[in-house]
Amino acid sequence: MAHTIRVSAVVVAVLLGAQALAADSTSRAAEAVDYTKSSSWLCRPNHNEACTTNLDATIVAADGRERVERWRANPHPPIDCFYVYPTVSADKQSNSDLTPAADEEIAMTRQQVARFASVCRLFVPIYRQVTVTVMRGEAPPGDRDLAYSDIKAAWNDYLKRSNGGRGVVLIGHSQGAFVLRQLIREEVDGKPLQSLIVSALLIGGNMQVAEGRDIGGDFSSMSLCHAGNQIACVIAYSTFRDTDPPDATARLGKSERPGLAAACTNPAALGGGSAELDAYLPSNFYTPPYHTQPNQTPQPPWVKGGRPVRTPYVKVPGLLTGECRQNQYASYLGIAVHGDPTKPRVGDIKGDIVFGDVTRGQYGLHLDDMLLPMGNLIALVRQQGAVYVRQHASGHRP
Repeated sequence: MAHTIRVSAVVVAVLLGAQALAADSTSRAAEAVDYTKSSSWLCRPNHNEACTTNLDATIVAADGRERVERWRANPHPPIDCFYVYPTVSADKQSNSDLTPAADEEIAMTRQQVARFASVCRLFVPIYRQVTVTVMRGEAPPGDRDLAYSDIKAAWNDYLKRSNGGRGVVLIGHSQGAFVLRQLIREEVDGKPLQSLIVSALLIGGNMQVAEGRDIGGDFSSMSLCHAGNQIACVIAYSTFRDTDPPDATARLGKSERPGLAAACTNPAALGGGSAELDAYLPSNFYTPPYHTQPNQTPQPPWVKGGRPVRTPYVKVPGLLTGECRQNQYASYLGIAVHGDPTKPRVGDIKGDIVFGDVTRGQYGLHLDDMLLPMGNLIALVRQQGAVYVRQHASGHRP
């Protein structure tokens, strides 16, 4: 049986990033953020404490054998990654302030993007996002224009002071993906800046394409990725279990208007079909920012009758596969779990969301969107980065 999580307001807010950006907003005058200051960034070169953390993982085989995979950053990565985190701030007002919390913005950044430091320099701006408080109905609708203006200003500062012609990967999840959709549409797609783009990972953000095509919705020039040697393209998907696909209440993977469909590209099989996912899962799911509730139980040992894993992350080779699918409600990355009850390793994962009358077919495995194919995404970015560097060195631009 699928494990179910009853989540706190912070986690619910991550799920509702789409609603945050769909809310009516009223632009208001606000002092611009000075992104020349290191304090306006969670991570950037020479200011990387928020992205520095232990990312070691225990590889747990189906037969119960374990070995530790050590992780380290690349001291001289050839490309950059510009990341926008999802809805996670629990500040009391409609838009967050510019002081990140350890168990909110910082914890989410470490979990979702810190591992990419093995392939790229990390740039993570702090921005005044729509908050958890809005999701709880305890504040007026947030100002999405304010959130976007911050990210646009950070992007322009990055281009002016740090890019230097380097290739860059744009990475966003949930609210972060929605913000980057707008940034790409207005500043990058079909414009000279597109020549700097290695790829865009717009995860859990309902990126739109024309039905049956790779472009024609959000973007007119940047298409979906279909091969690892393709650059200036987009990876986009929302995850649902095969056994709990999107239903009539689904909020993710949905078409936003007739003639469009939500994009799905499988990072493990860009050419299509099913493939094994190289997941990096928290060894105990209930660590920040996934706050516990009194009725929750911790992740059991990953080997039946064994001891808890000592590393912060776990890999479970052979347990998970993914394939892009579509039903009458949505397009999605279907996740199949291949647990074997006769084997020592635990045969399922946590991650399903239940709160109020929400079904698993409404948000799927949205909390796991980045984690389930994390290794696949990093391998893909590594390959695309190498292609970009080769083409750039030869003077060829896509």
